[in-house]
Amino acid sequence: MSYPRKGAKQISELANGLIDPVLARRAGINTALLGSWSEIAGEDFADCTRPEKIAWARGGDETGGFRPGVLTIACEGARALFLTHAQGELIQRINSFFGFAAVHQIRIVQKPVSQATRRSRTPPPLKGEAARKLEGMMEGIENDKLRQAIQRLGTAVMGKRGNQR
Repeated sequence: MSYPRKGAKQISELANGLIDPVLARRAGINTALLGSWSEIAGEDFADCTRPEKIAWARGGDETGGFRPGVLTIACEGARALFLTHAQGELIQRINSFFGFAAVHQIRIVQKPVSQATRRSRTPPPLKGEAARKLEGMMEGIENDKLRQAIQRLGTAVMGKRGNQR
């Protein structure tokens, strides 16, 4: 009889235990591949690529053994051309990560990979008492850049809900 492990479990162990079966069923990949992708892809392609899925061949080869799959990689824009030329090296890195010939081909799909950074919107200008109070605080500042920076900061801080009066 095995007893459950005592002590605290890492959140990553619990999350991987939940996510890995879903990823394996849907995309044929696991969280270890996703987590190590930047090391596998190298510094040239880590920022512009992301593994999407592995399409495993159904059945086996003629002898009933394992057949390697096709890895679909999302790549941004013109970098896909460079990735095409580095395909052989990337396949070797992926297979060495798995420890066996898991992938024999890479399919490249051009699509945005990095999450678009949301630009912070500028807060609306202050009105009334808050605007006069901020102007009074900035009276002795002569440097224009410093004055503009403090103006932006003061507008953001004093413009929060409930602070404008």
